[in-house]
Amino acid sequence: MAYQGVILDVDGTLVISNDAHAQSWVEAFAAFGYEVKFEQVRPLIGMGGDQIIPKFAPGLSHRLGKGKEIADKRKELIVNKFATNLAPANGTRQLILKMLSVGLRLIIATSASSEELSVLLKAAQVDDLLSQDEAATSSDAEASKPDPDIVEAALSKLNIQASSVVMLGDTPYDIESANKAGVSVIALRCGGFDDSQLKDAIAIYDDPSDLLTHYDSSPLTTKTMVRT
Repeated sequence: MAYQGVILDVDGTLVISNDAHAQSWVEAFAAFGYEVKFEQVRPLIGMGGDQIIPKFAPGLSHRLGKGKEIADKRKELIVNKFATNLAPANGTRQLILKMLSVGLRLIIATSASSEELSVLLKAAQVDDLLSQDEAATSSDAEASKPDPDIVEAALSKLNIQASSVVMLGDTPYDIESANKAGVSVIALRCGGFDDSQLKDAIAIYDDPSDLLTHYDSSPLTTKTMVRT
C-alpha cells in the first residue's frame, strides 16, 4: 500500500531558512551578552529553543526569564527581519500541488510558533495550499525535535497509523524525531546537511523539485527504501 499521509517539516525543507535561523540565534544571544558563533549554532538548526538555549546558556529555559527573552528575540528577528528575504526551496509549490492532487493528507510538523509558521509558509509560497489549522507547532509539544513530540502531535491530528505516513525533512533531528514516533523520513539535502547525517532516511533527494522529478519511483508511491 502507498502512504496515506505526509508530515511536512518547513524550515530547510519547504523554505531555505536554516542559515537565517542560525543568524537569528547569533543575534538573539548577542543581545543578551552571549557570544555564540554562527558555526556553532548552524549544525543545531532543526532543534527548537528548548534544546538550543541550554547548550549555550546552561541553566536557562526558553520558557522563563532571560532564556525566554532570548527565545522571543530570536522569533522577533525571524518574523520582522529575516522572513522577507527567504526563498522557497526549489520545487516546493509544485511538489505540494502534486501530493494534494493524488489525495495525500498533508500536515506540518515544526518547532516554529504559529506566528513564525505564518511568515514561513508565505515565504515558501504555499500559504494558500497548507493550512495552519493542519499543523503541529511548538505549542503542541513539550519538547522539540529530536524528541518525537511534534511528530506524534501531527500523527494524532492526522488520525492515520504511523506506518501509513511518511515525513519530508532536511535534518538529522527530523529523522530521529520521526523514527522515534514510528514514521519513516524522505530527506532533502537543501537544508544543508550531508548524506552521512541523513543516512537513516529511507531516501534522499536534493530538494522538492528532485523528489517531484522522481516521484513515480519514490517511496511516496512505492513505499520502499530508495537511495539516491
